[in-house]
Amino acid sequence: MVPLFGLASCGREKETEPQPFDAAFVRLSAAEVATLPLAVSFEMPMGGEQGALVYNAQPFRTTRHLGDDLNGIGGWNSDLGDPVYAAGAGRVIYSGMPGPGWGNMIILAHRVREPEAARGWRVYQTVYAHLEKRLVREGEVVRRGQKIGSVGTADGRYLAHLHFEVRRSGSVYPGAGYADAPLDRVSPDAFIKAHRGAADDVLLPAP
Repeated sequence: MVPLFGLASCGREKETEPQPFDAAFVRLSAAEVATLPLAVSFEMPMGGEQGALVYNAQPFRTTRHLGDDLNGIGGWNSDLGDPVYAAGAGRVIYSGMPGPGWGNMIILAHRVREPEAARGWRVYQTVYAHLEKRLVREGEVVRRGQKIGSVGTADGRYLAHLHFEVRRSGSVYPGAGYADAPLDRVSPDAFIKAHRGAADDVLLPAP
């Protein structure tokens, strides 16, 4: 027979057992949001004007993919070490290595003008993963076209490419690269086309 206090003790242990931490609940504070640069134009984070010399090997939502996989046109590891640029002006809210599947990752947060939003702008994030090197630290403000890292392989896990995401979110977390639903991600290609800040036939200067 199990002593009565043993049952009570088991119950207490179960109630106080720590639950898995969901980093998606870590959000930018109001003060942090207030310091985000207002990004008035965006461009692709690799290649030349409008992502020249780069192709999208796995677009957003292909096989549940939550971003775009950008590769140099040479394929294989020909783009290993190529520059990765900030797609828009922003603040570094994460710079680290969240896990072996991600390799080195940088997350920038931006305030983006959207007239239909309550305050006239929304917070978006751009995510740069599988990097060989990270050249910026958390808290830094970067300009559009600034070199922030280089294309990598997530320590040999993949052929060299840049996993690039755009998120409409105030949460700060690495997240997953694949999911059944888009979650807080939006199409990077569609987002940049909508927020270039220039006519379609105008080429913004290459980084």
